[in-house]
Amino acid sequence: MSKIPLIDLKAQYLSIQPEIDAAIRRVIETTAFINGPDVAAFEQEFAQFCGAEHAVGVASGTVALQFALQACGVGAGDEVIVPAHTFCATAEAVVHVRARPVFVDIDPHTYTIAPDAVARAVTPRTKAIVPVHLYGMPADMDAINAIARQHGLFVIEDAAQAHGALYKGRPVGTLGHAACFSFYPGKNLGAYGDAGAVVTNDADIARQVRALRDHGRMPGPDGKRPKYAHAIVGYGERMDTIQAAILRAKLRHLPEWTARRQDMAQRYLALLADAPVELPFTPDDRQSVWHLFVVRVQQRAEIQARLSAQGIETGIHYPIPLHLQKSFAFLGYRPGDLPHTEAAAQHILSLPIYPELGEEQQAQVAQALRQAARGV
Repeated sequence: MSKIPLIDLKAQYLSIQPEIDAAIRRVIETTAFINGPDVAAFEQEFAQFCGAEHAVGVASGTVALQFALQACGVGAGDEVIVPAHTFCATAEAVVHVRARPVFVDIDPHTYTIAPDAVARAVTPRTKAIVPVHLYGMPADMDAINAIARQHGLFVIEDAAQAHGALYKGRPVGTLGHAACFSFYPGKNLGAYGDAGAVVTNDADIARQVRALRDHGRMPGPDGKRPKYAHAIVGYGERMDTIQAAILRAKLRHLPEWTARRQDMAQRYLALLADAPVELPFTPDDRQSVWHLFVVRVQQRAEIQARLSAQGIETGIHYPIPLHLQKSFAFLGYRPGDLPHTEAAAQHILSLPIYPELGEEQQAQVAQALRQAARGV
């Protein structure tokens, strides 16, 4: 029995090993480890990929969220509306800027933030909305932007799982005031360590983020950043040049990898059409990049155990809603406050999906899930 991992980063590396090795060697040989040429080159290439004016590389997706909020002026006393069904970084970034996360429920079909819940959560203290394009699926951005315009709010996309996803033909990253990407190794476009980026069409937001990541250094009249002149209090959260070089090599393959994921998702949908599981739903106006393929099942623990016994890894993204996490207990939420989020957390199951997964392996996963869900 061959093991089928939830994700196989080594297989991806081996598929493009010469390009990755050359990229790393180039940085080491030039010793341009901090703010080297590959960082600026990747920023330009990734901005073009997103159809945006600016991309600013930073040390992680979490930092990208924090800096985007800061660049939009979010701070103490402000409220930021976020979904409770997401990775903790979405809300952590809000706390880091001393604002208050306001958790809202999700659309039970797409798992993305529910616009009607957002509308009900707006108060005079609300400063921003952070929709998450979860699992590679874009949120309902027209509805969210309409709410934001009505109340004068910033919209910051959390696109950490959605590199290249489309909403009504437009790439995520260009649908709000700014967007934040993670290049954590397991992402569709992943580095070999932590890395992230803020993407925006707003030159001032980009300028603020560039200063925040580099100890508050602002460019002078000549466009250069004086080494020991600090205009604002910043951080040391730059993107490493080695990570930028790796990401440049991988970015060239991302469209192909995305197409492969989309083909695999359609295959899963066909293979599992008659299985007693709830399959992912994609609205006609959105194109997911399938960072994760998430089904809903009954008796999840038993099903996971059966699959594991056959060498098939699965995941749960995410088992504990943010509003019920101990770290956010100070906000005062209770079980039952966000029913769709809580129901999803009890039943969702992530199946292996990555470009290197073979068709026979995928069929094996589907057959094992079908049998486990039927109690065979």
